[in-house]
Amino acid sequence: MCFPRAVEFLSYLEPLGMSLSIAAAAASLTPLIIFFIFLKRMDTPIVKANSRELSFLLLIALFLCSLSSFFFFGQPGLVSCLLRQVAFGISFVLCISCILGKTCMVLLAFHIRRPRSEIKRWLGPALPKSIIAGCTSIQTVVCTLWLVIWPPFPVKNTFSIPGKIILECNEGSTAAFWCMLGIMGFLAIVSFFIAFISRNLPDSFNEARYITFSMLVFVSVWLSFIPAYLSAQGKNMVAVEVFAILASSSGLMSCIFIPKCYIILLRPDMNTKDFLMGRGAFRQSEK
Repeated sequence: MCFPRAVEFLSYLEPLGMSLSIAAAAASLTPLIIFFIFLKRMDTPIVKANSRELSFLLLIALFLCSLSSFFFFGQPGLVSCLLRQVAFGISFVLCISCILGKTCMVLLAFHIRRPRSEIKRWLGPALPKSIIAGCTSIQTVVCTLWLVIWPPFPVKNTFSIPGKIILECNEGSTAAFWCMLGIMGFLAIVSFFIAFISRNLPDSFNEARYITFSMLVFVSVWLSFIPAYLSAQGKNMVAVEVFAILASSSGLMSCIFIPKCYIILLRPDMNTKDFLMGRGAFRQSEK
């Protein structure tokens, strides 16, 4: 006799899919809220001190990172299979390259104080823009070649789990997929290294400390993702990747922007030029 097989994919209607979709919606809205807070207080010292343009671009990138997770929900189709990994890969490289630009600016801003420093001519708006444009362009080229030569496509997997038909995306080229993740990992390690050596620079609000912890969270999430992804099957494999996307983007956002929002909204006495330069903290200790 023939028995009908159950069709499986990560649906919005099941508890797992519903929980992840709610988390994705919250993770997508939070950068927008922070964006408008920064936009409203863009002339305050703490926003000025941490590269306003890079902060705004990083918030947009975090919004796109969380938004890319929605391509993983629902029944896989040709469009969703083509866009899910590409949107995820490019948005995350944009995000990490913004962080890399921030860390380089923090490091060079300290060394520029030294007399006759050769680094002075490299410091300016062109440096982070070049880093962001270069890193994002490399990832875009890799993803474009992936879509042109080995494009992903939807398949019906009838072999992995007995008694089930798994609707999933064949990535086309596993080498291209891991190359995309490798670029992300390389940029994350470089950002972590530069932020780590900059963490003790003399500054009352040294952003490198928060970037160091955020990149540590990011690298930890994706190192845990690799064995979990390789051991999962069916919709659980998709759920693992969605969770890694949301956990890493939320970790970056929390470590970098929540301390600033705390000062902007709850501690306006710390949002002064004197405090950021260390003089305000010294006066409070005297009192």
